[in-house]
Amino acid sequence: MTGLRREDVALGTGAHVHCLGKGRKQRSTPLTKQAASALKLWFQEPMRGDGQIVFPNARGTRLSPDGAQYLLAKHVAVARERCPALNEKRVTPHCLRHTAAMELLQAGVDRSVIALWLGHESVKSTQMYLHADIRLKEKALARTAPLGVKQARYRPCDKLLSFLESL
Repeated sequence: MTGLRREDVALGTGAHVHCLGKGRKQRSTPLTKQAASALKLWFQEPMRGDGQIVFPNARGTRLSPDGAQYLLAKHVAVARERCPALNEKRVTPHCLRHTAAMELLQAGVDRSVIALWLGHESVKSTQMYLHADIRLKEKALARTAPLGVKQARYRPCDKLLSFLESL
């Protein structure tokens, strides 16, 4: 992403980004409508440097990985003011990649497609990104419930909780 050039971005029908990824693999990644709209607005801003780098640093050259980390940390600090729960979390560029994978999974995108988008050769490599959260687990359990039986979340009794806390 830090080396992405304007010529690598297609914003028309079938908006996507074409780039050289890890392992020098060619990748073509579709853009969401929101991402394409944001990039259209970004491209209307005054260009820095030669104007070819999509996300340049202050000097108009390629943004370094440290520069990307700095910008993320700066925006996370602002987000923490509105969302104190972020104080408990470590947010990194890789964490954003994991979040994107989880959102795709929750939207019903097949794991093999997610693996392709992430640039993984095997779905096994993608598994570490797709730890099911409680909502996915509850959704899966709901599919196994007998018809006509209302599902309820298990609530342990105080005695059991006390025992578990004493361990």
